[in-house]
Amino acid sequence: MAATLLDTKGLKCPLPVLRARKALKAVEPGGVLEIHATDPGSVQDFRSFCETTGHELLASRQEDDVYIFEIRKAA
Repeated sequence: MAATLLDTKGLKCPLPVLRARKALKAVEPGGVLEIHATDPGSVQDFRSFCETTGHELLASRQEDDVYIFEIRKAA
């Protein structure tokens, strides 16, 4: 199953997390949402988001000035 891509580059907190929450509604349980963000605060924001919602943060990495997150939707 291919990951759904969400581009939140250029958005500041809390918009990347809010957009991800909305995008996850369209993802099947067990599916993966890949988010691209440029806000440095999104690293902690997505970690906290996953801890409080039960979704799994599969990956968190930085490529140049873009932060990339892969989140598996909880069942």
